[in-house]
Amino acid sequence: MSRIREPIASLLLYHAFKWSVVAPMLHVYFRGIIHGIENVPQEGPLVVVSNHASNYDPPIVSNCVRRPVAYMAKKELFDIPFLSKAIQLYGAYPVSRGSADTKAIRAALEYLENGWAVGVFLQGTRTETGKITDPKRGAALLAAKGNAPILPVSLWGTQEIEQKGAIPRPAGVTVRIGQLIEAPTSGSKEELEEITKKCADAINALHDLGR
Repeated sequence: MSRIREPIASLLLYHAFKWSVVAPMLHVYFRGIIHGIENVPQEGPLVVVSNHASNYDPPIVSNCVRRPVAYMAKKELFDIPFLSKAIQLYGAYPVSRGSADTKAIRAALEYLENGWAVGVFLQGTRTETGKITDPKRGAALLAAKGNAPILPVSLWGTQEIEQKGAIPRPAGVTVRIGQLIEAPTSGSKEELEEITKKCADAINALHDLGR
């Protein structure tokens, strides 16, 4: 039977990490601004799609939607005993990079079935400008299989955070949360492409609003 909320242990870890680390860094160091928080359903399965420009994006997104967001993480992290347990409680699940990992897809669907929000970067990889130019259909497919609505989120300014060999820069970060997009009614290529384009257009339009 599916749940409407994430497990209590995961929620406790989420709030502890959010208020002790992520929120202070986002709001003080990165001067974070958040718009559209009222668009986030706080219960039930949800696919969160966003652009991607830095390694800081997953905790920033999770912080801003006010609930844990399960993201894929490279499987090597799960070989570290303490870290493995912590990131699993926080919602991370392993993926083998460079391969079509069916286990990761099944894990994402299981999280949705258990009432989690699952995070997907719509282009799959980081982009230099933060804009989405080549969206992938994976998020729409997960939404269709998991019967979950899609929440578009735009991250503006995170591409300025990281520079090779340097500490994180105090870039001004703006997060804009868009309107929910209904789950695809089928897994047809045509509908998945239509929903994917709708997500990309929504995120890019929010990104164009700037700071």
